[in-house]
Amino acid sequence: MKTVTIDKKFANMRIDKVLKDIFVHMPVSAVFKAFRKKDIKVNGSRVKEDFIVSEGDRLEIFIKDEILEGAPIEGDFRLGSSFSVVYEDSNILVVNKEQGIPVHPDKDQSSNTLIDLVQVYLREKNEYKPENPLSFTPSLCHRLDRNTGGLVVIAKNNESLKILLKKIKSRELKKYYICLVKGKMEKEYDELNAYLVKDENKSKVFISEKKSRNSLEIITRYRVLSYRGDVSKLEVELVTGRTHQIRAHLAFIGHPIVGDGKYGINSYNRSHKAKYQSLWAYKIVFDFEDAGMLNYLNGKALEVEPGFKIAGF
Repeated sequence: MKTVTIDKKFANMRIDKVLKDIFVHMPVSAVFKAFRKKDIKVNGSRVKEDFIVSEGDRLEIFIKDEILEGAPIEGDFRLGSSFSVVYEDSNILVVNKEQGIPVHPDKDQSSNTLIDLVQVYLREKNEYKPENPLSFTPSLCHRLDRNTGGLVVIAKNNESLKILLKKIKSRELKKYYICLVKGKMEKEYDELNAYLVKDENKSKVFISEKKSRNSLEIITRYRVLSYRGDVSKLEVELVTGRTHQIRAHLAFIGHPIVGDGKYGINSYNRSHKAKYQSLWAYKIVFDFEDAGMLNYLNGKALEVEPGFKIAGF
């Protein structure tokens, strides 16, 4: 822990800017993590990154000295290994996220997240200025599970965020996945319909063919791309976007995703040495009717190669 007393030079500044000015070698991602974990106190009280300090304030910084001096933090994903930029303009950013990285803070908030690192990336480009209270905070337009890789859309301004959230809700932004599942599919193409109930306590969802009071309708389309060695490779279109929908829906019909520890079969996963679920958000298509300032994106398709690897695929 370090203790710092604010002098006249830093009076009336945001505390995150003060920390970056004092500890110039500290990773920017460590600053985000410290505030998220409430590891910064001023005069004995925990504060947020936008807190304005005054001369004489006493800062308590619960960060290891070696990190303050520039050592990488535990679990610190570097930008180049955590995501790659697929498309970017002044309104949106589309990245290809690696598996194992949460898109937003977990319950334990134990590691850096995609949105943290995107904010670092845009800050280094001088496009995001958190010290400016009028600066828009880059925001996720949708989510992926920690262990699912692939395309994520981030809004750079409030108008883009509003438009994209509306278009996702109206299914005008189409999302496609590649996955590997157990067994041979009964049909080469199908549209699956069912109902999903989310259990927050178990962090799990349950699928049923019958509608219940708390259930949500789900629609999942798939087509078979190939079949080899008791594994089918599918392209999946997510028509409705519910929590764990693809994983739970395919497991419900008897074809769990290879490597899925929550909805799959552990012995089967071990036989394929699959560390993460073999699921990748590989394509998005902007199919807008009227998107205002984002109309220029209409008809645009973005696609990446899936990053999972198991024998034979």
